[in-house]
Amino acid sequence: MNPRAKATAKPAAKLAVRETDAYLRRLGERVRMLRNQRGMTRKALARHAKVSERYLAQLEAGLGNGSIVLLRRISRAIGLPVTQLVHEGSEPALDFVLLNQFLERLSPPALSEARDLLLRHFSAPSDDARRHRIALIGLRGGGKSTLGKLAAERLGLPFIELDREIEKRSGTTLSEIFDMFGQETFRRAEREALDDVLRRHQGFVIATSGSIVTEPGTLEVLLASCFTVWVKAAPEEHMKRVMAQGDMRPMANSARAMEDLVSILRSREPLYAKADMALLTSGRTPEQNVAELLRLVEVPDTRKGSNSAGRSGQVSPTLDKERV
Repeated sequence: MNPRAKATAKPAAKLAVRETDAYLRRLGERVRMLRNQRGMTRKALARHAKVSERYLAQLEAGLGNGSIVLLRRISRAIGLPVTQLVHEGSEPALDFVLLNQFLERLSPPALSEARDLLLRHFSAPSDDARRHRIALIGLRGGGKSTLGKLAAERLGLPFIELDREIEKRSGTTLSEIFDMFGQETFRRAEREALDDVLRRHQGFVIATSGSIVTEPGTLEVLLASCFTVWVKAAPEEHMKRVMAQGDMRPMANSARAMEDLVSILRSREPLYAKADMALLTSGRTPEQNVAELLRLVEVPDTRKGSNSAGRSGQVSPTLDKERV
């Protein structure tokens, strides 16, 4: 190689190294964000993924091993994104690939408009039908169960707790599902339970798990089929209500538990914000909250003579984060 070619190659090599380092940092940040959204400790993820905690720590620090970089090089040489190269199942239809490429070019506002157009065109439930299928989302301790029971009674609809449906269908508790099979099995059971509820009921009020929003496919079905309400509360209120639910184990490090909760809430906020409406329950009575919910949903109170428009311990330091 002549001296000029060598001089040109060195900056190009440095640029490639910097670009690879930046890619690994983004990958690590994404893994950490997704793990945090799901409320999983690094130890829990390592156990379920059957990898070492050290490997996960390196990955999240932007120090992923060489095989990741090599796979990326192969995908770029072929001219496809890594996600398509490692896609599970059969080869996606060409129209699906082209549609993905088109959607990636759209701005966030245009992408939201495109989704609305697709839902309206391809047999999404009418807005009126969705308002009789009310889904409450948000962190554990926000008041979903209390609010859901009251709203269902007012509207003459069944109240459903999705976690209980999962337990009935599986014949075991959520804790046993997590301990024995991990999040992947729980997410699949959660989606199947939601699909079953949608098949059996034209109208309902349903309280979902705090982490249901972390599974994109299930979140999409929920948003398309139900009128979703993000039931919000201040972090301190979430913690107080979790204690009131009976989690009275000795708290050795309350500051860490609160940090965990705030971190999970912050990472999930963009997902919860996809709901049709948000309802802040802090500092208000259950009666005030249900009246506000009915106002947001715009479905009349079915009770005789009602006027819904005018009605106004300790927690574990580890927070059982996978179920928040």
